[in-house]
Amino acid sequence: MVFANAGSLGAVPGRRDELVAHLTRRSDVLRDLGCRLYEVGVNDDEPDTVFVVELWDSAAAHRGSLQHPDVQAAIEGEDDRVRSLASVRRQRERERRQAELERLRSDQVKVVREVVLPDSITVQELANRMATRAPDVIKTLMRMGVMATITQTLDADTAELVVQEFGHRVKRVSEEDVELGLIGATDAAAELLTRPPVVTVMGHVDHGKTSLLDALRATDVAAGEAGGITQHIGAYQVELATGDRITFIDTPGHEAFTAMRARGASVTDIVVLVVAADDGVMPQTIEAIQHAQAAHAPIIVAINKMDKPDARPERVRQELLSHGIVVEAMGGETQDVEVSALKRTGLDKLAEAILLQSEILDLRANPERAAEGTVIESRLDRGRGPVATVLVQRGTLHQGDIVVAGAEWGRVRAMLDDKGRQLKDAGPSMPVEILGLAAVPVAGEPFVAVESEGRAREISEFRQRKIREKAAGAVSAARGGTLDQMLARIQAGEQKEVAVLIKADVQGSAEAIQATVQRLATDEVKVRVVLAGVGQITESDVQLARASNSVIVAFNVRATAQARDLAQRDGVDIRYYSIIYELADDIEKLVRGKTAPKAREKFLGYAEVRRVFQITKVGTVAGCMVTDGLVKRGAGVRVLRDNVVIHTGELTQLKRFKDDVREVARGYECGLSFANFHDLHEGDVVECYETELVAA
Repeated sequence: MVFANAGSLGAVPGRRDELVAHLTRRSDVLRDLGCRLYEVGVNDDEPDTVFVVELWDSAAAHRGSLQHPDVQAAIEGEDDRVRSLASVRRQRERERRQAELERLRSDQVKVVREVVLPDSITVQELANRMATRAPDVIKTLMRMGVMATITQTLDADTAELVVQEFGHRVKRVSEEDVELGLIGATDAAAELLTRPPVVTVMGHVDHGKTSLLDALRATDVAAGEAGGITQHIGAYQVELATGDRITFIDTPGHEAFTAMRARGASVTDIVVLVVAADDGVMPQTIEAIQHAQAAHAPIIVAINKMDKPDARPERVRQELLSHGIVVEAMGGETQDVEVSALKRTGLDKLAEAILLQSEILDLRANPERAAEGTVIESRLDRGRGPVATVLVQRGTLHQGDIVVAGAEWGRVRAMLDDKGRQLKDAGPSMPVEILGLAAVPVAGEPFVAVESEGRAREISEFRQRKIREKAAGAVSAARGGTLDQMLARIQAGEQKEVAVLIKADVQGSAEAIQATVQRLATDEVKVRVVLAGVGQITESDVQLARASNSVIVAFNVRATAQARDLAQRDGVDIRYYSIIYELADDIEKLVRGKTAPKAREKFLGYAEVRRVFQITKVGTVAGCMVTDGLVKRGAGVRVLRDNVVIHTGELTQLKRFKDDVREVARGYECGLSFANFHDLHEGDVVECYETELVAA
């Protein structure tokens, strides 16, 4: 029990009833403050009124009396100064936290935290993770000899030393950890089932690769290709009469498509090397062999065009020996089949050889897992958006799966086979076109199905950030970041360049064109690819070309009407191509046009010194006989003595008798004088030449 003075309300005993009523009305407020009215009474013997209040809250009891302003105000009825219950609770919570913080600062309780450190972290973020003030972290860095601001980024090693200095535990993580577990574990042998072989058809251009595949598919793909050559990677699955399936990948044979052939060889099980019987082994044939050997893929040689009268298959087998290909007919292990795509002969033997080789390889995969594979080709379709041709290598790809393809991700909205039919799922060794990616992925990149959109977005953002960093580094390296490189450029003069903006129908073509035009660069003229993308030419492409003074190269695509109008108004050059070697020729002409003309020496003639004259006010004059060609005034001359050049200069005077002439032909005598040279002897030979500028 605690007793308190009621003040003016209890001064007169006659006001007992008024006092009791007043305290009863204030009982609710007292209860909110942690007090409870226990008894109300008046002592008639004392001049002051006394009331009794029971305390039931420890915090209120700690105050020791009811003279606290809040309680006194509640008793006296000062409603304007009464605090709410929520306000009181907030104040008590602040007091509790302040007391806890004071105990921590006085080292009564030491909290050791596990601080997660990425590859780089700012000072402010490091302080937050350690629950420490940022100025304390900066002071620690200064003691370590590191001057840093609150927004400066620290490397992981420096941050780890700071964390250890504060007595916390360190857990190092890397940005690459986001890809951990992306590729599934190795499948058990019991889960593996037989899958169709993936066969890549490779060889020299115009040796009949696509025609051979057409004969197997009973379709005509080459008829739709510009110039009759394949310029895209095509992926098809053929079902034989026996029910067996074979997946074919057709690669282009032109030299510009080296990357496409390498991509085809990297995903293949078996390589079918097509060699024309009337042409033999050619440069792209050798390159295809190298790609197949680098991929450790077995080779089956298909000797095509056996229907031609000048077909010589034995010569093909002999030429293959020099490249390490020994066919079975010559005692080796490589199968060879003589075929004719035009007459459709030998196709059954080729299919039989492929199935035999796949049986030897024992090709198996687990279809009951998340899909994994490779992007074979990609393009931007005007009506369907980004379209990627992918080869499923493990697992089964279902419609609706979330996939990450290179640096892009998306949900598979639709899947189509090589005949354009809709599919719900695609198993191992199945090539399909998928729709639903956010952007066009880079051809040759792996793709994998993931469990959630969040994981896919996280992986995609990480990979795109790495690509941007790599591109920024390449630009910095091209500009030359060091002082020495800058001085070297200043001394050498500004380098000329041809800027090219490439837009193609598929990713592989853009990649091949970029490699082709960059190969045309010289020491004097640099070729810079501003952009290499897929899809139609838009207004933003024209604006970029104008800003960078670029030529737009369009390969199998066209500009929109708005882009054409903008290009015409701004004077941007758009060039359309459908055959890659025509494009390469035009870019080479552009490079040559930027190259400075070369000075070339043109021989005019020889003159032999017969007599030497000393003439007043003129100097030494040589009396000569023109023995070859002609001698021309103002031309360059060399004086030869015993076939050794003793002087190089200009011809200042040329006389025929007493007359000045422009030139003297062979068999005539003349008088010659030279600028700043007088040491002439009889028998010396004067070589006359002129310099002309020719295009590089």
